[in-house]
Amino acid sequence: MILPSRTGVPPLLAARTVCLGGFVVISVMDIRSLTQTAKSSRNWLGLASLAAGLLAWWAAARYSGLPAFILPSPGQVWMRLLRALSDGSLFFHAGVTLFEILLGLLAGALTATVLGYLVAKSRALERMLSPYLVASQAVPLVAIAPLLVIWFGPGMFSKILICALIVFFPVLVNTVVGVRAVPVALHDLMRSLHATRGQILLKLEIPAALPIFLGGLRIGATLSVIGAVVGELVGADMGLGFLVNVGRGQYDTALVFVAVFTLIALALMLYGLVILLEKRFLKWQQVPS
Repeated sequence: MILPSRTGVPPLLAARTVCLGGFVVISVMDIRSLTQTAKSSRNWLGLASLAAGLLAWWAAARYSGLPAFILPSPGQVWMRLLRALSDGSLFFHAGVTLFEILLGLLAGALTATVLGYLVAKSRALERMLSPYLVASQAVPLVAIAPLLVIWFGPGMFSKILICALIVFFPVLVNTVVGVRAVPVALHDLMRSLHATRGQILLKLEIPAALPIFLGGLRIGATLSVIGAVVGELVGADMGLGFLVNVGRGQYDTALVFVAVFTLIALALMLYGLVILLEKRFLKWQQVPS
């Protein structure tokens, strides 16, 4: 029988809710509707949190008594953003930084993937390269960035190299872990089917290691933004790091905020791109809704 709304079931669901043996049964469509409602409520929570943060920022700028060159208000940052967009400077410098990030991310990820696969397959190679790999991460990138700029010049190549270096280690480690996580039984099965080395690589090792590899790529994508900015802060005449230096030197703190927020947007864009790659290549892992 149909349960009336006074039983505690929401009116929109009551017409599609039935009672069987004393138990309330809700259709699959209702469950999906509730799931979508929960997701939308989480989105509203995020927007509410963002609005609260902006309100707190405005209140701090308004009532703290600090001058605008120390703590600009959200409105002042917004007006500075519009100025940077209107004169084209933000597009130009953001494009330069994005180009450096993409090339550095591509170079670092490709090198780390190839070397990581070789290390995963050879314990001797791992023992030989481990001291150098660990040492490369023990030294802070900020300490060696000036040396790289001196050796390779203040041009774009040194920034790309810094991006590649900061991306290299997390992608390499995840590649090694992913390749070694493939069960030995699956390797034995492929050999029993007389699969070639290339077939084992393409049909078994790459699909099995891809989830862990893409996890490392998520980390590398966000770190690549840091690498580009570190290089530009050390020495550059264009890029978002250069804008930060200009804003700091001219006490144009609103411009510094604009550059920082643009960097955050670039990092979020790259992170979202990796998530899209995961959805595209890991469909077999996703649980059907």
